[in-house]
Amino acid sequence: MSSLSPSEIAFLMLAMVQAVAAVVWGIGACWFREARAAAAHWAGYAACSAATFLYLGTHLQALPMAGVLLGMVGLMLLQHGVWHFTGQVRRFAPHAAMLVVAALASWVGEDPAWRRAQAVVHYTLMTTLYLWTAVDLYRYARGTLKVRFPILMTVPLLLAGLNSGGRALRTALKPEALATEIASHSSLNVGTAMAVVAMITMLHATLMALVVARLIQQLHWRARHDGLTGLLNRRAMQEAIDEQLHRSRRAGDTFAVVMVDIDHFKSINDQHGHAAGDQALKHTAALLQTHVRSVDRVGRFGGEEFIVLLPGVGLAQAAQVAEALRSRLAGQQMPREGEPLALSASFGVAEWKGPSEEPSRLLMRADEALYRAKRAGRNQVQAANDATQPEPGDPVAA
Repeated sequence: MSSLSPSEIAFLMLAMVQAVAAVVWGIGACWFREARAAAAHWAGYAACSAATFLYLGTHLQALPMAGVLLGMVGLMLLQHGVWHFTGQVRRFAPHAAMLVVAALASWVGEDPAWRRAQAVVHYTLMTTLYLWTAVDLYRYARGTLKVRFPILMTVPLLLAGLNSGGRALRTALKPEALATEIASHSSLNVGTAMAVVAMITMLHATLMALVVARLIQQLHWRARHDGLTGLLNRRAMQEAIDEQLHRSRRAGDTFAVVMVDIDHFKSINDQHGHAAGDQALKHTAALLQTHVRSVDRVGRFGGEEFIVLLPGVGLAQAAQVAEALRSRLAGQQMPREGEPLALSASFGVAEWKGPSEEPSRLLMRADEALYRAKRAGRNQVQAANDATQPEPGDPVAA
């Protein structure tokens, strides 16, 4: 190791950092199933980058074509990993064109007279890839993760892009810099390598932060949503009703809730199997979610029972909404293997009475209306009316 120059040691250090990152992401690709494709691409990026730094450390005067192409492929794998992770469409044609340009520049650059042009082209392509990937990350952090300062997620890529762009500009304006600065065994190169180590570490930390943020977001989603239907779960719906009650108390407006219960659900499970029952739940959930307003909330309240929250809606309008939902469900058979299955549901509607009424009482009145719909023959809508209590008799079967 004592025979190595400071610059060679610096590039070897960079290679080791990326090699370790490649191992870490390779392990991550085995562990994190939901981010497996992205982690595998990022492991490939780190491995290609490690090989490129090894090439650079042993060929300071001129990086061979293999090293250049490996570096380019590494950055493209980095971006493809981001596309996989964020669900963006992957674009192969621009990357293929960049590889062709990089290969041509390496081939032409074998002539010392064209060495400067070769370096400018390579640095420019690297700058483009870094900044392009930074834009992709920014859009995802702002739009999906809703990070307060999404620009922070792009800092390592922006710094790397500025570094490559600065080198391209310096090489174009000062040709001797290519040979005298990069190939020289100087403390400047070592300092630059240390800065690059910091940028690489920040980049991998940012990618890991993305994975952690995704996991937290998914845990939060699962805590508030029903795993089968994707609707809000009982707890989340109760919170939504509480929030709506507070808003209505402040604004002085009203709202309504609709309780929905699939008719003869037990018979569906008994006659057609639990898979058909699950499909009936998902079919009903999708229909309810599709045919309400964007401000309305739909949740699964338990078993085969659903609830719809209608802000700013009175009893008469809520009953109309419920009737429209009932009609659509009854008129649209559930597709499945074999014969389609006819479904229907009973609906109970209740309007919030005002500041003195608590959510528990509102839901009780909606449930009583639903009970009356069941007792009256199912597949119908009943509105809450405190003067009318459920008829006595045996419990109504599902």
